[in-house]
Amino acid sequence: MAIIGGVAGGGLLGVGFWFARERDRLGDRALFNVKPNEAGLSGWVKITRDNRVIVAVPRAEMGQGVQTALAMLVAEEMDARWNQVRVEDPPENGVYRNVDILIDGLPFSPEEAGTVVDIAHWMAGKLGGVLGVLATGGSTSVRDAWHPMRVAGAVARDLLLRAASRNASVPVGELVAVDGEVRRKGGARVATFGELVDQIGELSSMPVPPLKKPSEFKLIGKPLPRLDIPAKVLGVATFGIDVRRPNLLHAAVLNAPTFGGSAMGFKVKGSLPKGVETVIIVPGGVAAIGSSWWRANKLLEEGIEVQWQPGPEPGLDSAALWRRYEGLMQDGKPALTRALGEEKKPATVRPLEATYRAPYLAHTTMEPMNCTARVTRQGDKNGVEVWMPNQSPTLMRMIAGKTADVPQAEVTVHTTFLGGGFGRRAEVDLVRQAVTCAMAMPERPVQVLWSREQDIRHDYYRPMALARWRAEFDTSGGTPKLVSVAKRQVAQSPTDQFPARVIGLPSQGKPEGNAVENPPYAFPSYKLEAVVPDGSVPVGFWRSVGHSHTAFFDESFVDELASALKKDPFEFRRELLAGKPRHLKVLETAAKEAGWGQPLPAGSGRGIALRASFGSIVAQVAEVAVTDGKTLEVKRVTCAIDCGPVVNPAIVRAQMESGIIYGLSAALYGEITLANGAVEQSNFPDYDAVRLADAPTMTVHLVDTGASSVGGVGEPGTPPIAPAVANAIFAATGKRLRSLPLRL
Repeated sequence: MAIIGGVAGGGLLGVGFWFARERDRLGDRALFNVKPNEAGLSGWVKITRDNRVIVAVPRAEMGQGVQTALAMLVAEEMDARWNQVRVEDPPENGVYRNVDILIDGLPFSPEEAGTVVDIAHWMAGKLGGVLGVLATGGSTSVRDAWHPMRVAGAVARDLLLRAASRNASVPVGELVAVDGEVRRKGGARVATFGELVDQIGELSSMPVPPLKKPSEFKLIGKPLPRLDIPAKVLGVATFGIDVRRPNLLHAAVLNAPTFGGSAMGFKVKGSLPKGVETVIIVPGGVAAIGSSWWRANKLLEEGIEVQWQPGPEPGLDSAALWRRYEGLMQDGKPALTRALGEEKKPATVRPLEATYRAPYLAHTTMEPMNCTARVTRQGDKNGVEVWMPNQSPTLMRMIAGKTADVPQAEVTVHTTFLGGGFGRRAEVDLVRQAVTCAMAMPERPVQVLWSREQDIRHDYYRPMALARWRAEFDTSGGTPKLVSVAKRQVAQSPTDQFPARVIGLPSQGKPEGNAVENPPYAFPSYKLEAVVPDGSVPVGFWRSVGHSHTAFFDESFVDELASALKKDPFEFRRELLAGKPRHLKVLETAAKEAGWGQPLPAGSGRGIALRASFGSIVAQVAEVAVTDGKTLEVKRVTCAIDCGPVVNPAIVRAQMESGIIYGLSAALYGEITLANGAVEQSNFPDYDAVRLADAPTMTVHLVDTGASSVGGVGEPGTPPIAPAVANAIFAATGKRLRSLPLRL
């Protein structure tokens, strides 16, 4: 998720540079919901009298293990025992802002440098301090928290040592924190953390003590048990769909059939059925509210006639849209042009061209889209309370307040567990509809729940994209030699659309940053042209965002280059990565562990792909079998990742496997098509996913290249899988597939 492009373009960087001074991200000791029998050590951590350590986790837990990873950062520097650590949601406060998510949305490749890039990064960081946006996405949670949460742990340890020193009259230099206790350096216990609750309050702040060196880590790097799993296994975890408030009402929604449409009016056939209290117009459609979601939804399906205002392109279909993109491929004005290296024109040139396609994709989170809201009226004051699975409580609070016309200070947002996010739950459409429903039923909470059909047909989709690669080879010397490559691509921009629809900033027409990152390969000459079309189809942030389709385009064409040069695809990549030791080691690890070059049965093949994204480098080798020439089976996927310092290797492996399955589902089945201005797919029977019985064997290898920068793991596992499978299909069959989903 990234809004920096639109925010910066909208002029918010002109708010003034009073914020140039770094804000203190530790926060006040009383900030973190300190209760009786607790002591705050900073805005990030508190201790309890019964010897628990409670860590503030301001990021949404949607299965990626963020509660565990962030708590580990604090516990490591604090020298707490893992079994005494718990987590809580902190209050919404700028201390918990996510700065990296803004920086990550800038339209620069990671390797780009220079004054413009440096200034943009600096301004994004400062803007993060002003906006104080709480957000989860872009695989930035650990990257953003790596320093401040370790600092919070180190400061907490220092406070506890000083408290124990004063309480026991022992010089602080003779004390150490070990396993949740303060001990003398000789080993004798002085106090548990819990016994120091009453000794903290009067201690003054001190400079931040030095952070641990990696060689001193006791918890970081270990596969510690996840903190969120027990509640989920026991069935007591609260997801958004589980919220039950007193006097709760349920709302079903029927959204306008065409993009950008709305309801002008409606007529109920007969009287309202039992269990349905009212029907109202909500942003984008109509909602039926009652004591039963099933009854409300049944009314919308069978008992109501709606007068729809169609969207701007009510007759749009996929074939026409592809023709539009093909026209833009030929004549569209690029929103971004980039040239690297020196382009030479030898006397004898042989060209190679290939065109690739990727369709719109839906998110299909396992938990259906939902939001619960309650509007209270107390005299002239209104208040709003929201319970929902979301990726940015800051945005939800802002939109809830605007919808109900109340100050944001009167809005409370409770973030539940998320049954999948993938970028979809950063959108604000559900909170708009839920607050609108709650305004119609004041003092009563209303839970809006979308059916799976509404979800798939009214998503904010991964952009449809068209790309044309062209290479030129110098053939004057007999042996072809690559001299230049160029890519021209056409795709809508989530980075452009998101701030426009959420906070009303004007569109800037800029490409999404992840979609224009440079390939890591040492091409003699590289040129990029990115065309950003207008369009009525709403696009949003989908797991790995632009990398999800550009990796397919790029890594498929690199294979085609290798084939044209009659070189092994792995060895060809090695040649082009000679100056990138981190990339090279990841690539070589994946190839070695996959048995690259070893013989396979007839009808089988291996394909390799590499992608650097979100601060991490991932290579994957897919092994496929096409035994009858028609049926594709992905047998095995070998994955290697360098994500820098590893917080919890079990989480990294789980996220790589998750990203592989998510990306493989899209590569084999994912396709959203349009007819008459509407989405044709409606549920899993026509928008399928990889099932357990068909999942490949997966192995994940963590590569240590000595990198000190922290990379993400929630998204980088997705981009390489589609090209790896496509390249494996070519190896097995000789058939080059250039369109997703992959169909033989």
